[in-house]
Amino acid sequence: MRQTEIRAVFEIILYFALVACITFLIIHFVGQRTVVNGVSMQPTLSDGDNLIVDKLSYRFHDPDRFDIIVFPQEDGRYFIKRIIGLPGESVRIDEDGFIYINGEKLQESYGKEVMRDPGLAKDGIQLGADEYFVLGDNRNDSMDSRMAEVGPIAGERIIGRAWLRIYPFDQIGFLKHGS
Repeated sequence: MRQTEIRAVFEIILYFALVACITFLIIHFVGQRTVVNGVSMQPTLSDGDNLIVDKLSYRFHDPDRFDIIVFPQEDGRYFIKRIIGLPGESVRIDEDGFIYINGEKLQESYGKEVMRDPGLAKDGIQLGADEYFVLGDNRNDSMDSRMAEVGPIAGERIIGRAWLRIYPFDQIGFLKHGS
């Protein structure tokens, strides 16, 4: 091989190594794709929706109420839920399915149906300094912070904020956060 051919091969190898390194950094620190598995976030998200998770913004600020977050469970599954209660708050769900934060009724429009089971929040849950209370939008078909298997979510477990739906193609767009 001539020196120009060796240099061309080296440049190609260097190019692919750089692309692989940048891809790794983006996936590890900036964002990742995840797939919705189940119906717990309907009607906002549906089974099979592909999302991009923003892993960067929570390095600069804390999660906000109504953010849709992604976090792992002990069995390796990733859950996608909406933040309802913030660190230090008291969360209670009454027998009529209404949510109370620090004794005040929460005004929100994500849960379309009356919750039949307040679970652990029936008598109120006091969140710790780094704990979040999460619910699925499909409140009667969601495993969330009301259940002992999930409970309050420690901030360090949050992978990131579900930010963008990329599939199905006819529903591509940014996800609604906030009240």
